[in-house]
Amino acid sequence: MTLPNLAINPQRLWDMLMDTAKFGGTPKGGIRRLTLTEEDRLVRDWFKAETEKLGCTVTVDEIGNMFAVRPGKRSDLLPIAMGSHLDTQPTGGKFDGVLGVLGALEAMKTLHEAGYETNAPIEIVNWTNEEGSRFAPAMLASGVYAGAFTRDYAYERADRQGVSFIDALEGIGYRGAEPVGQHKFGAMFELHIEQGPILEDEGKLIGVVQGVQGMRWYEVTVTGQDAHTGATPMYLRKNALLGSARMIDRIDAIAQKYAPNAVGTVGLIENQPNSRNVIPGEVFFTVDLRHPDEAVLQQMEDEFRAALPEILDPLKLTFDGKMIWKSPAVKFAPELIDCVRVGTEKAGLASRDMVSGAGHDAAYIARVAPTTMIFVPCLGGISHNEAESTTLEECAAGAQVLLNAVLEYDSRLA
Repeated sequence: MTLPNLAINPQRLWDMLMDTAKFGGTPKGGIRRLTLTEEDRLVRDWFKAETEKLGCTVTVDEIGNMFAVRPGKRSDLLPIAMGSHLDTQPTGGKFDGVLGVLGALEAMKTLHEAGYETNAPIEIVNWTNEEGSRFAPAMLASGVYAGAFTRDYAYERADRQGVSFIDALEGIGYRGAEPVGQHKFGAMFELHIEQGPILEDEGKLIGVVQGVQGMRWYEVTVTGQDAHTGATPMYLRKNALLGSARMIDRIDAIAQKYAPNAVGTVGLIENQPNSRNVIPGEVFFTVDLRHPDEAVLQQMEDEFRAALPEILDPLKLTFDGKMIWKSPAVKFAPELIDCVRVGTEKAGLASRDMVSGAGHDAAYIARVAPTTMIFVPCLGGISHNEAESTTLEECAAGAQVLLNAVLEYDSRLA
């Protein structure tokens, strides 16, 4: 079957990226659009209106996931999904997640303009709370959809101010009636910036993603004793910050030991009482460990857990450490990966195979439907940062390959 040579509109895609960046735009050129905030509501409303202009039917499930469906010739086929997320980090960029939704919207606009009718329905998905920056863990709503978490578990998550997920969801009017997981699709393609430096370094425009590395998140509270800095001698101190600092150094050493594929990070730390003349009595910090091999990741966890008593006990400190999230390594669907290869070749673009170092909604969706991802470069590999940057040409390349791959998969269904 000969597929149509449909070309996306690069400038239109770029304009959508820049226009929607105003919902939560920051003075430094990034976006602060935390999950289930007013800024999130505004961009959701915009997305709903734009897809409805294309004749899509938009539904929302009870966890806030949005599905915009364009009918196909055959109602007996499950939809082919494209999508990602519209929420950002507190100091996020314009492209992380957003490109996957708006690149899909541009592909849908191209189909609509051409009057092209696919065999299967085509849909765009906006997954709720991918970042996990307001409500931990990350990829929460796609995880509920895939059965990794229960709906009630998600509802009970609270931000650092004590606001629950369910209250925030209802507060912006996006708690839908559709039960989570009831909305089925036959496959999902997720377009995303790489969030790393490999594609840029090799001069490649497209990453053909094979899977996602395993990830584990932990929270640790170290408890000592608040005391006066001038009146408490060094040998009688119970300095929670000192113990935490030594743990942070050890976590880095564990990741270095299993390099180059391992990473370990302490990204959030809260020191109490956080006064210049008080010895810190309590410290809370997070730990993020990742590796593409589950066996190696388990070794990293074992060494991290063993380090807690080894380092903290001699300092007369107590601790509470718990895992809050575990995302096993994922392999994507070979048949979808092949469609991405075909789509890349049709676009005449240079590509390379790669494994994602970051977590994505596709990692959970792969449990319940054939799934794959498409990467494009980002400047310096910088992401989760207001300086996050990619070009009009790179965004367009990703959206074109996305459209080509979806049409290739759709043709095989026929």
